[in-house]
Amino acid sequence: MTKLSVNINKIATLRNSRGGNNPDVVQAAIDIQRFGADGITVHPRPDERHIRYNDVYALKKVIHTEFNIEGNPKEPSFVELVLKNLPDQVTLVPDAVGQLTSNHGWDTRAHAAYLKETIAIFKQAGIRVSIFVDPVEDMVAAAADTGTDRIELYTEHYAKEFAAGQKELAIEPYVRAAEKAVASGLGINAGHDLDLLNLKYFAQHIPQLLEVSIGHALICDALYYGLENTVQLYKRQLVSG
Repeated sequence: MTKLSVNINKIATLRNSRGGNNPDVVQAAIDIQRFGADGITVHPRPDERHIRYNDVYALKKVIHTEFNIEGNPKEPSFVELVLKNLPDQVTLVPDAVGQLTSNHGWDTRAHAAYLKETIAIFKQAGIRVSIFVDPVEDMVAAAADTGTDRIELYTEHYAKEFAAGQKELAIEPYVRAAEKAVASGLGINAGHDLDLLNLKYFAQHIPQLLEVSIGHALICDALYYGLENTVQLYKRQLVSG
């Protein structure tokens, strides 16, 4: 079954909006794992507007499932943070400084040399590496040459097409990209704007989907359904995926 990694950035955003430590992101991670999630994802940014670097050190002590740290490795402080905490997985995302949210994958051809060098640093430390890519077969093929273990398919375009009632059109490029990944020996993760409406269809159609990382939609749903129930609702969408 596809694993669910819960991104807790939005819990940190809520905490930061008032100062103090309510809600407590460390306790939230403990509880989310207890509620059935297969992992915890964080995406610390240089401005620390949600997850702070010191959160990562605290979370490392309590995560007993899978710990996934996302971010742009062109920030030296991010590389240092990852190497000091040794998560199960690092996901490399080409975010610009101050970017609101991730909105595109790597150009794995243009950045091939840089990615190879960077990925080797993390793999030497024993960390599984995933890189954020758009659902483009050429980008997936080039990703395979970088030495990465996995790709994470950027799913915003899928979510938008699905919401517009074009689910077959929405899934088509992702199926082709996933098939290319499988043929190239890459593991497949996915994330961005996946939710209770579109997740099951995505998981059912993507071959060998290993993991989805979901934050914003899941935390929004938790406002209505409760956090424990919401984690279970998302897990159920992946049962037949």
